[in-house]
Amino acid sequence: MKPQQLIPALERVVHGFCQLKGMGELSASKGLAIQFEQWEWEVGVGLYGFWRYALHQNDAALQASLLDWYEGQIAKGLPAMQINTTAPMITLALLAGHGDRADLREAVNAWADDLMANLPRTEEGGFQHVVKEQPNTGQLWDDTLFMTCLFLGTAGIVLKRQDLIDEAVYQFLLHTRYLSDPRSGLWYHGWTFLGNHHFAGAFWARGNAWITVAIPEFIDLMGEHLDAGTRRFLTQVVARQVRSLCDLQAENGMWHTVLDDPYSPQESSATAGIAYGMLRGVRLGLLDDAVVEPALRAARAVWQRIDADGIVLEASKGTMVGHDHQYYCDIAIAPVPYAQALTMLLLLELEQGQWLA
Repeated sequence: MKPQQLIPALERVVHGFCQLKGMGELSASKGLAIQFEQWEWEVGVGLYGFWRYALHQNDAALQASLLDWYEGQIAKGLPAMQINTTAPMITLALLAGHGDRADLREAVNAWADDLMANLPRTEEGGFQHVVKEQPNTGQLWDDTLFMTCLFLGTAGIVLKRQDLIDEAVYQFLLHTRYLSDPRSGLWYHGWTFLGNHHFAGAFWARGNAWITVAIPEFIDLMGEHLDAGTRRFLTQVVARQVRSLCDLQAENGMWHTVLDDPYSPQESSATAGIAYGMLRGVRLGLLDDAVVEPALRAARAVWQRIDADGIVLEASKGTMVGHDHQYYCDIAIAPVPYAQALTMLLLLELEQGQWLA
């Protein structure tokens, strides 16, 4: 893993993302047109990584490819609003803020209004983790903060709506209260108010990765729109989590699917996300320099799992909240767009932060 290899590897992973037509389904395309057909969280995370890469490269063709995908989806008609279908809206909000497109702003505003008015809530006003498969009544999931609240905060800035920013902040605080373990700082996958428990009590690796990524991203995206007290609180939350993550890292740099179960499979999308969040957090001044070495070990492990076609190997498919640890161990492995995206973000951070220099 050398500095001069970063951009070629990043380009390969971007091409890998553009080969994906569905979950685990590869096309023969070698271009940079986005092939993924579904409007769901899996591609939503991928689009965010693609956008960050296109912006860094200042590549008009890549940005046009993103716009083409969104325009095609809007022309077909967007799906019903829920937690997971909100994930692609993050990048749409960023595109709306980046260019002078009133139609995109209108789409973002309409989705935000629908979310605020119609998304089911748990007790205490939490965003119920509604997905297409089931309503998950009374449930908070750690995924929600990345999938929904990054969009809501970004939309608040783009649309100059303080109500959206305030709601995003509240959801970060409420989810921290119910999902962050006070002893370790690690995050449980889910909480239900119907029985008041954490299901399997699992510290799911990718769920924790969503937090390691989402908190620095949220703090950075919000900038001056985030008050000092909230910034300080969220900084401590992610710092405590990261300390425990470092203690649980495997010798080869990876993290296990169930973080504190060394017999559970190691998983690359979680490892990429955690490593990215660590390095990003250090560069933003949120985390201590001591986490750089574990993050770089993780980056090397992910690097070794990128194949010749740019596909990130050893990533697990979408995961519902499980009622026992075995459920997490049995999730199938497949090429998935969010592993591509989290690896894009990691490689991009290695380049921007000059971490290999």
